[in-house]
Amino acid sequence: MDMELKEKFLAGWRKYFAGAELPLGFYYTDAAPGAGYVAPPAGHQCLIGVLARAFRGETLSFDSASMGCAGGRRFAGFTGELRPGFEHFLSCGIPGKLEGERYKKSPELVLEWLKTAVNFTAPAKYLVFKRFDKLEQDEQPTAVVFFASPEVLSGLFTLANFDEAEPNGVFCPFSAGCGTIVRYPYLEQASARPRAVLGMFDVSARPFMPKGALSFAVPMGKFSRMAGNMDESFLITKSWERVKTRF
Repeated sequence: MDMELKEKFLAGWRKYFAGAELPLGFYYTDAAPGAGYVAPPAGHQCLIGVLARAFRGETLSFDSASMGCAGGRRFAGFTGELRPGFEHFLSCGIPGKLEGERYKKSPELVLEWLKTAVNFTAPAKYLVFKRFDKLEQDEQPTAVVFFASPEVLSGLFTLANFDEAEPNGVFCPFSAGCGTIVRYPYLEQASARPRAVLGMFDVSARPFMPKGALSFAVPMGKFSRMAGNMDESFLITKSWERVKTRF
Protein backbone atom coordinates (compact mmCIF):
# COMPACT_ATOMS: atom_id res chain seq x y z
CA MET A 1 0.00 0.00 0.00
CA ASP A 2 1.29 3.45 -0.92
CA MET A 3 1.44 5.06 2.53
CA GLU A 4 1.35 8.59 1.07
CA LEU A 5 -1.86 7.76 -0.78
CA LYS A 6 -3.29 6.16 2.35
CA GLU A 7 -2.67 9.24 4.48
CA LYS A 8 -3.91 11.60 1.77
CA PHE A 9 -7.19 9.72 1.45
CA LEU A 10 -7.70 9.43 5.21
CA ALA A 11 -7.13 13.18 5.64
CA GLY A 12 -9.57 13.94 2.83
CA TRP A 13 -12.14 11.50 4.21
CA ARG A 14 -12.02 13.15 7.64
CA LYS A 15 -12.33 16.59 6.03
CA TYR A 16 -15.03 15.99 3.43
CA PHE A 17 -16.88 12.89 4.71
CA ALA A 18 -16.60 13.39 8.46
CA GLY A 19 -18.49 10.71 10.36
CA ALA A 20 -18.95 8.41 7.35
CA GLU A 21 -17.76 4.82 7.67
CA LEU A 22 -14.31 4.01 6.33
CA PRO A 23 -14.10 1.61 3.36
CA LEU A 24 -12.43 -1.78 3.11
CA GLY A 25 -9.59 -2.80 0.85
CA PHE A 26 -9.43 -6.34 -0.53
CA TYR A 27 -6.58 -8.34 -2.00
CA TYR A 28 -5.56 -11.94 -2.72
CA THR A 29 -2.60 -13.62 -1.06
CA ASP A 30 -1.07 -17.03 -0.44
CA ALA A 31 0.24 -15.95 2.97
CA ALA A 32 -1.17 -17.93 5.90
CA PRO A 33 -3.96 -15.85 7.47
CA GLY A 34 -3.44 -16.57 11.17
CA ALA A 35 -6.12 -15.30 13.55
CA GLY A 36 -8.05 -13.55 10.79
CA TYR A 37 -9.07 -16.75 9.00
CA VAL A 38 -12.83 -17.15 8.65
CA ALA A 39 -13.63 -20.75 9.58
CA PRO A 40 -15.90 -22.78 7.30
CA PRO A 41 -19.50 -22.28 8.46
CA ALA A 42 -21.78 -25.16 9.43
CA GLY A 43 -24.44 -24.04 6.95
CA HIS A 44 -25.22 -21.23 4.55
CA GLN A 45 -23.43 -17.98 5.31
CA CYS A 46 -23.54 -14.80 3.24
CA LEU A 47 -20.20 -13.04 2.74
CA ILE A 48 -21.91 -9.66 3.05
CA GLY A 49 -23.03 -10.25 6.60
CA VAL A 50 -19.56 -11.41 7.71
CA LEU A 51 -18.00 -8.21 6.36
CA ALA A 52 -19.56 -6.23 9.20
CA ARG A 53 -16.63 -7.51 11.28
CA ALA A 54 -14.13 -6.04 8.82
CA PHE A 55 -15.83 -2.64 8.95
CA ARG A 56 -15.36 -2.79 12.75
CA GLY A 57 -11.61 -3.24 12.23
CA GLU A 58 -11.03 -7.01 12.01
CA THR A 59 -8.89 -8.43 9.23
CA LEU A 60 -10.80 -11.26 7.52
CA SER A 61 -9.23 -13.94 5.32
CA PHE A 62 -11.43 -16.26 3.26
CA ASP A 63 -10.57 -19.31 1.22
CA SER A 64 -12.96 -21.46 -0.79
CA ALA A 65 -14.06 -23.37 2.32
CA SER A 66 -14.82 -20.14 4.21
CA MET A 67 -17.42 -19.13 1.70
CA GLY A 68 -20.73 -20.38 3.03
CA CYS A 69 -22.47 -19.73 -0.28
CA ALA A 70 -21.85 -21.21 -3.72
CA GLY A 71 -22.32 -17.78 -5.29
CA GLY A 72 -19.70 -16.28 -3.00
CA ARG A 73 -17.18 -18.93 -4.06
CA ARG A 74 -17.89 -18.26 -7.72
CA PHE A 75 -17.84 -14.46 -7.54
CA ALA A 76 -14.60 -14.56 -5.54
CA GLY A 77 -13.00 -16.67 -8.26
CA PHE A 78 -12.62 -19.82 -6.15
CA THR A 79 -14.77 -21.89 -8.54
CA GLY A 80 -16.35 -21.54 -11.95
CA GLU A 81 -19.04 -24.13 -11.32
CA LEU A 82 -22.76 -23.43 -11.21
CA ARG A 83 -25.26 -25.41 -9.20
CA PRO A 84 -27.29 -27.93 -11.26
CA GLY A 85 -30.39 -26.28 -12.67
CA PHE A 86 -29.07 -22.78 -11.99
CA GLU A 87 -31.12 -21.34 -14.85
CA HIS A 88 -34.26 -22.58 -13.09
CA PHE A 89 -33.06 -21.50 -9.64
CA LEU A 90 -32.52 -17.88 -10.79
CA SER A 91 -35.84 -17.76 -12.60
CA CYS A 92 -39.12 -19.59 -12.11
CA GLY A 93 -37.90 -22.80 -10.47
CA ILE A 94 -39.21 -26.31 -11.12
CA PRO A 95 -42.66 -27.00 -9.65
CA GLY A 96 -42.46 -29.49 -6.82
CA LYS A 97 -38.66 -29.75 -7.04
CA LEU A 98 -36.96 -26.36 -6.86
CA GLU A 99 -38.11 -22.95 -5.69
CA GLY A 100 -37.00 -20.21 -8.06
CA GLU A 101 -35.68 -16.81 -6.95
CA ARG A 102 -37.53 -15.15 -9.87
CA TYR A 103 -34.74 -12.67 -10.56
CA LYS A 104 -35.03 -13.42 -14.29
CA LYS A 105 -38.20 -14.06 -16.28
CA SER A 106 -37.30 -17.45 -17.72
CA PRO A 107 -34.57 -20.14 -17.67
CA GLU A 108 -33.81 -19.29 -21.30
CA LEU A 109 -33.15 -15.67 -20.37
CA VAL A 110 -30.79 -16.80 -17.61
CA LEU A 111 -28.82 -18.86 -20.12
CA GLU A 112 -28.57 -15.86 -22.44
CA TRP A 113 -27.45 -13.67 -19.54
CA LEU A 114 -24.77 -16.21 -18.55
CA LYS A 115 -23.22 -15.86 -22.01
CA THR A 116 -22.34 -12.26 -21.12
CA ALA A 117 -20.63 -13.19 -17.84
CA VAL A 118 -16.85 -12.83 -17.57
CA ASN A 119 -15.35 -15.08 -14.93
CA PHE A 120 -11.90 -15.06 -13.35
CA THR A 121 -9.82 -17.43 -11.30
CA ALA A 122 -8.65 -16.25 -7.89
CA PRO A 123 -4.92 -15.46 -8.24
CA ALA A 124 -4.08 -16.79 -4.77
CA LYS A 125 -5.51 -19.03 -2.04
CA TYR A 126 -6.94 -16.36 0.27
CA LEU A 127 -9.16 -13.32 -0.23
CA VAL A 128 -8.48 -10.71 2.46
CA PHE A 129 -10.73 -7.82 3.50
CA LYS A 130 -9.20 -5.13 5.71
CA ARG A 131 -10.42 -1.72 6.77
CA PHE A 132 -8.58 0.97 4.84
CA ASP A 133 -6.89 2.57 7.85
CA LYS A 134 -5.48 -0.85 8.84
CA LEU A 135 -3.72 -1.55 5.52
CA GLU A 136 0.05 -1.96 5.77
CA GLN A 137 2.80 -0.99 3.34
CA ASP A 138 3.31 -4.56 2.11
CA GLU A 139 -0.42 -5.07 1.37
CA GLN A 140 -1.55 -4.12 -2.13
CA PRO A 141 -5.34 -3.80 -2.37
CA THR A 142 -7.03 -4.64 -5.65
CA ALA A 143 -10.01 -2.41 -4.91
CA VAL A 144 -11.60 -0.28 -2.21
CA VAL A 145 -15.17 -1.05 -1.10
CA PHE A 146 -17.54 1.42 0.56
CA PHE A 147 -20.90 0.66 2.18
CA ALA A 148 -22.51 4.08 2.09
CA SER A 149 -25.67 6.16 2.44
CA PRO A 150 -27.16 8.09 -0.52
CA GLU A 151 -25.49 11.32 0.63
CA VAL A 152 -22.05 9.72 0.80
CA LEU A 153 -22.69 7.91 -2.47
CA SER A 154 -23.49 11.22 -4.15
CA GLY A 155 -20.00 12.41 -3.26
CA LEU A 156 -18.28 9.19 -4.32
CA PHE A 157 -20.24 9.02 -7.58
CA THR A 158 -19.48 12.63 -8.49
CA LEU A 159 -15.82 12.28 -7.56
CA ALA A 160 -15.55 9.12 -9.69
CA ASN A 161 -16.81 11.10 -12.69
CA PHE A 162 -14.81 14.26 -11.94
CA ASP A 163 -11.96 13.52 -14.38
CA GLU A 164 -14.02 11.60 -16.94
CA ALA A 165 -15.43 12.96 -20.22
CA GLU A 166 -17.44 9.78 -20.83
CA PRO A 167 -20.58 9.82 -18.64
CA ASN A 168 -20.30 6.29 -17.26
CA GLY A 169 -17.38 6.43 -14.85
CA VAL A 170 -19.61 4.35 -12.59
CA PHE A 171 -21.68 1.37 -13.71
CA CYS A 172 -24.27 -0.85 -12.05
CA PRO A 173 -24.28 -4.47 -13.30
CA PHE A 174 -26.98 -7.01 -12.54
CA SER A 175 -25.18 -9.34 -10.14
CA ALA A 176 -25.17 -10.98 -6.76
CA GLY A 177 -24.04 -8.58 -4.05
CA CYS A 178 -20.63 -10.25 -3.72
CA GLY A 179 -20.16 -9.94 -7.48
CA THR A 180 -20.49 -6.16 -7.32
CA ILE A 181 -17.83 -5.81 -4.62
CA VAL A 182 -15.35 -8.49 -5.77
CA ARG A 183 -15.77 -9.84 -9.31
CA TYR A 184 -16.57 -6.63 -11.16
CA PRO A 185 -14.01 -4.34 -9.50
CA TYR A 186 -11.41 -7.12 -9.90
CA LEU A 187 -12.13 -7.30 -13.62
CA GLU A 188 -12.23 -3.50 -13.97
CA GLN A 189 -8.68 -3.13 -12.66
CA ALA A 190 -7.38 -4.56 -15.95
CA SER A 191 -9.39 -2.15 -18.08
CA ALA A 192 -7.79 0.74 -19.93
CA ARG A 193 -10.48 2.90 -18.31
CA PRO A 194 -11.46 1.28 -15.01
CA ARG A 195 -14.89 2.21 -13.65
CA ALA A 196 -16.33 2.21 -10.17
CA VAL A 197 -19.10 -0.30 -9.44
CA LEU A 198 -22.36 0.63 -7.73
CA GLY A 199 -24.07 -2.38 -6.20
CA MET A 200 -25.79 -4.31 -3.45
CA PHE A 201 -29.22 -4.19 -5.06
CA ASP A 202 -29.28 -8.00 -4.77
CA VAL A 203 -32.52 -8.83 -2.93
CA SER A 204 -30.92 -11.91 -1.34
CA ALA A 205 -28.03 -9.84 0.06
CA ARG A 206 -30.08 -6.87 1.27
CA PRO A 207 -30.98 -8.40 4.67
CA PHE A 208 -27.24 -8.55 5.49
CA MET A 209 -26.58 -4.91 4.54
CA PRO A 210 -26.89 -1.88 6.82
CA LYS A 211 -30.30 -0.32 6.24
CA GLY A 212 -30.11 2.58 3.79
CA ALA A 213 -26.69 1.62 2.39
CA LEU A 214 -25.43 0.52 -1.02
CA SER A 215 -21.95 -0.54 -2.08
CA PHE A 216 -19.46 1.44 -4.12
CA ALA A 217 -16.36 -0.50 -5.19
CA VAL A 218 -13.42 1.22 -6.86
CA PRO A 219 -10.45 -0.47 -8.59
CA MET A 220 -7.24 0.79 -7.02
CA GLY A 221 -6.00 2.74 -10.05
CA LYS A 222 -9.20 4.76 -10.20
CA PHE A 223 -9.30 5.13 -6.43
CA SER A 224 -5.84 6.74 -6.51
CA ARG A 225 -7.09 9.35 -8.97
CA MET A 226 -10.19 10.02 -6.88
CA ALA A 227 -8.11 10.58 -3.75
CA GLY A 228 -5.78 12.88 -5.66
CA ASN A 229 -8.69 14.96 -6.99
CA MET A 230 -10.44 15.60 -3.68
CA ASP A 231 -8.98 19.03 -2.91
CA GLU A 232 -9.77 20.55 -6.30
CA SER A 233 -13.22 19.05 -6.78
CA PHE A 234 -16.78 19.99 -5.79
CA LEU A 235 -15.90 18.77 -2.29
CA ILE A 236 -14.51 22.25 -1.51
CA THR A 237 -17.75 24.02 -2.53
CA LYS A 238 -20.72 25.27 -0.53
CA SER A 239 -22.90 22.78 -2.42
CA TRP A 240 -21.05 19.92 -0.76
CA GLU A 241 -21.13 21.66 2.60
CA ARG A 242 -24.91 21.51 2.44
CA VAL A 243 -24.85 17.78 1.68
CA LYS A 244 -22.43 17.12 4.54
CA THR A 245 -24.96 18.40 7.06
CA ARG A 246 -27.14 15.39 6.16
CA PHE A 247 -24.58 12.72 7.11
